[in-house]
Amino acid sequence: MNDQPQISRPDSANSAAAPAFAEPGVPHIRALNVPGLQALYVKEVRRFFKVQLQTIWAPAITTLLFLVIFTVALGGAGRTVIGVPFADFIAPGLIMMAMLQNSFANSSFSLLVGKIQGTIVDYLMPPLGVGELIMALIGAAVTRAILVGFALWLAMLLWPGVHVGPDHLWAVALFGVLGAMMMGFLGLITSVWAEKFDHAAAVTNFVVTPLALLSGTFYSIDRLAPWFQTVAHANPVYYAIMGFRYGFIGTVDATIANPVMTAALFLIAVNAVLGAITYRLLVSGWKLKA
Repeated sequence: MNDQPQISRPDSANSAAAPAFAEPGVPHIRALNVPGLQALYVKEVRRFFKVQLQTIWAPAITTLLFLVIFTVALGGAGRTVIGVPFADFIAPGLIMMAMLQNSFANSSFSLLVGKIQGTIVDYLMPPLGVGELIMALIGAAVTRAILVGFALWLAMLLWPGVHVGPDHLWAVALFGVLGAMMMGFLGLITSVWAEKFDHAAAVTNFVVTPLALLSGTFYSIDRLAPWFQTVAHANPVYYAIMGFRYGFIGTVDATIANPVMTAALFLIAVNAVLGAITYRLLVSGWKLKA
C-alpha cells in the first residue's frame, strides 16, 4: 500500500470536464479556418509590401516607360486604333500586362522560397486546408496586382495626352481579377514544380512574357493575318487584356461573336482548370513533402 501523502490539485475536480484532444489525423476545425486564412494572407501581403519600392512602384514606372516610348515612336499625331487614339488604346493593355506579371511573380515566389530556405513547413504545418492555403496565396497575388495596376493608372491619369477614365468599371474589375487569378494559379503551379529560382525565371521568360507581349497589348488583333488571329485567340492573356481594355475604351478589337462574354467565360474556364491542377498538386504534396 502506498503510504506517500497524496497531493491534491485544485483543478483535479475539473479534469473530467476538460475537452478531449482530437484523434491524430482527424480535423478539429471542420469549417473554414478564417483566422488562419487571414493570418497567411496578411503575412503574404506584408512580405511584398515591405519592399514596395521594388514590388509595386518599380514595375509601375517600368511599364510607364513602355507607354512613353511607344507613344513617342508610334503614336503620331492623329493616329488611331479601332477608332481611339493610340495612347488610349495601349494604356489599358499595359496596365493589365503589369498586373499579370506581378501576380505571377508574387505567387511563384511564396512556396519556392520556402523550399529553397527550408521553411516550407511554415506553410504545411499550420491547421490550414489546401483550399484555404490557395485562397490566401492567390488573394495576396491579386492584391499585389491591383496595387501595381492602381499605381500605374494614377501615373497614366496624370500623364498628358492619355485618357484612362473607365467607361465600364465592372469590366475593369471583372477582367482585372480574373486575369490576376489566372497568373496567380500559374505562379503557384510553378512554385510547386520549380526547385530553384532559375526554373521560375524560365517560366517567366519563356511562358509569361511571350503570352503577354503577343496578346494584342501594342497592336490590334483584327489587323493580323487570319492564321495569326487564330493563334491569338488561343492565348488566354489576350482575353484578359481585351476585356480589361473594353472597360476603359468601350470597344474591342475582336472578330469573334459576343467578344466580352466569350472572354469572361474563357477566363473562368481557364481559372477553373488551373485551380483544379493547383489543388491536386498541393493535395498530393508533390515536391513539397519528403
